[in-house]
Amino acid sequence: MTIQIQRILLPTDFSDYSTAATKYACELASRFNSELHILHTLERHLSSTPTFEFGLDMPTFVSESKAAAEKKLAGLIDSGWSVGRTVIRSVTEGSPKIEIVRYAREANIDLIVLSTHGRTGLAHVMLGSVAESVVRTATCPVLTVRPEGHQFVMP
Repeated sequence: MTIQIQRILLPTDFSDYSTAATKYACELASRFNSELHILHTLERHLSSTPTFEFGLDMPTFVSESKAAAEKKLAGLIDSGWSVGRTVIRSVTEGSPKIEIVRYAREANIDLIVLSTHGRTGLAHVMLGSVAESVVRTATCPVLTVRPEGHQFVMP
């Protein structure tokens, strides 16, 4: 049986935890000669999203947030690595666990590579786990990467 991974999705929240997943996604994309899709989701929390009563223009706030995320996505991957490769960058709005699975389905992704913060106990209960939800609901394989612990060394 041959495994063909033509499209890899790398969701990122731009945290230090995402760095390890980025390395894995790039290495796998190189080895399989795959497209690399990089996705960031702007998550709006009702308690922290500015409203008009604060004197802020909501469409401007969202467009500025999206522009900042697109700029970060553009610098996430080493430009030397990207030469000759297909890298697709996308910013969405919504719940990351929903948007990651939706994007993967719509873009016909073969593998999702994402980091996990490794929260346990009360932090896990209170904050939930995007990675856990994606693993349970994605229609393609998901590789979760923890930043600490065993790391593969490429020959």
